[in-house]
Amino acid sequence: MAQDDNKATIDAITKVIKSKPADLEDQVKAVYKKNKKNEDVLVAMGRAFLDIKDTVNATQYVEYALKANKKYAPAFILQGDIAALNNDGGAAAGYYNQAIYFDPKDPEGYYKYASVYRKISPTEAVGRLEELRAQRPDVVVDGMIGHIYYISNEFDKAAESYAKADRNKLTEKELTEYAMALYFGQKYSESLEIAKFGLTKLPRDAAFNRLAFFNCTDMEDYPSALNYADALFNKSDSAKFSYYDYTYYGNAYNGNKEYDKAVAMYQKALEQKIDNNEKRAGVIKQLSDCYLAKEDYSNAIKYYQDYLTTLGNASANDAAALAQIYIQYADTLSDTARIDMFKKAEQVYVDMEKKYPDALEYVTFMRARVNSYMDPETKEGLAKPYYEKVMGMIEPRAEKSASDNARLVECYRYLGYYYLLKEDKATSTSYWNKILAIDPENEIAKQALTLTTK
Repeated sequence: MAQDDNKATIDAITKVIKSKPADLEDQVKAVYKKNKKNEDVLVAMGRAFLDIKDTVNATQYVEYALKANKKYAPAFILQGDIAALNNDGGAAAGYYNQAIYFDPKDPEGYYKYASVYRKISPTEAVGRLEELRAQRPDVVVDGMIGHIYYISNEFDKAAESYAKADRNKLTEKELTEYAMALYFGQKYSESLEIAKFGLTKLPRDAAFNRLAFFNCTDMEDYPSALNYADALFNKSDSAKFSYYDYTYYGNAYNGNKEYDKAVAMYQKALEQKIDNNEKRAGVIKQLSDCYLAKEDYSNAIKYYQDYLTTLGNASANDAAALAQIYIQYADTLSDTARIDMFKKAEQVYVDMEKKYPDALEYVTFMRARVNSYMDPETKEGLAKPYYEKVMGMIEPRAEKSASDNARLVECYRYLGYYYLLKEDKATSTSYWNKILAIDPENEIAKQALTLTTK
C-alpha cells in the first residue's frame, strides 16, 4: 500500500512540476512537508525538476533525499545526472560510483558510470560493467557493453559484445545497434540476419526494415531490397524518410534495371533536406550514372555537369569522367554529330590541362586517344603531336612503371602505323622495334615488321 501511495504521489507531483502552474511553489512545498523522510518521493521530485532543466531545485531535492537517507543510491544517480547535464563528467562518474557502492546490485549506477566514463576510456567503462556481471548474472551485461562501444563509435567491438549476448534478451534498441554496428563494418549478411531476427518480433519496425533494405542493396540482392523498401515506405510504423532512404531506393531500382523508377527516387532524394553540398552532389552523380546506364546520354551529361558544379572542388578524376561520358555518347553517333561529341570530350581535357597541371601527361595521352577516334584511319594524323608529346615525357625516365610502358607501347603503335601509311618504312620500323624492346612477344609489332621489310 505504501508503494501505491508513493506512486500516486510521485505521478501527481511530477505532473505538477512539469506543467509549471502559477502556484507551483506552494504545491511542491505541501508535498515536501508530507514526505520529508520519504527518499523515493524526494528523488522523484528532483528528477522532475531535472527533466525541465531546473538544476537548482533538482540539486536541492537530492540534498533533501540524502538527509532522509544518506545511503540512498538513486539520490547519487540523480546527482550524477545533474553533473552530466552540466558537462562535468568527472563529478558525474564519482556520484555514480557512490551509487554503486551503496547498491552494488542496481545496474543503473554501473550503466550510467560507463556512459559518462566512456568518453575518457571506453575500456575502463566496460571494465566497470564487467563488475556488474558478478553481482547480477541475470542482467544482459554484454548488451550494455555493446551499447557503450557503439556510442563510442567502436563498431567492431560493439558487434563482438552484442554477439555474446542472447539475442532474445536484447532490447529493440540493442538489436538495432547490433545490426547497425555490423552494417558499418560492411558485414552485410550478418547485419541482415540480425535485422531479419528483429523483424520476426517487430515486423513493422522501421529501423529493422531499413537495415534489411540497405543490406540487401549493398549485397546486390535487388529484388529482396525492393521488397524491404516497400515494407519500410509502406508497411512500417512511425517511419520518417531522409534523402538517404530515397537514394538507396534509387540504387535498388537502378541495380534491378528499373531505371525510370530509379530516376524518380533520386529526384525525390534531391527534394529532401540535405545538409551539405558534397552529399547533394553524390545524389546528383548517382542520378547521372542512372541516366548513363539507361543510355540517356543527354541527361547523363546534364546531371554530371550539375554534379561538378555542386561539388565545387572536383578532382581531376571527377572532371575526366565527364569526358568519358562524351566519348561513350559519341560511339552511338555517326558523321558530324560523332565528331562534335569527341570535340566536346577533348575540350574537357583542354580545360583540365589549365586546372590540373599535375595531370598533364594523362590529359595529353587522352587527347591523343580522342583525336585518334576522330581520325580512325589515321589519314590526317590528328593524334600524332599528342602521342609524340607523351612519348617525350616518358622516355627520359630512368625507371618506368608498367603503366609507363603500356602508354609507350600505345604511342609507338600509333606512330609506327602512321609512318607505315606514309611509306616511311625506316621510321615505322624504329617504332615497332621499340615496342619489341618492351614486349618481345608483341604480335602486332612482329606482323608490322614483316610489312616494313618487304
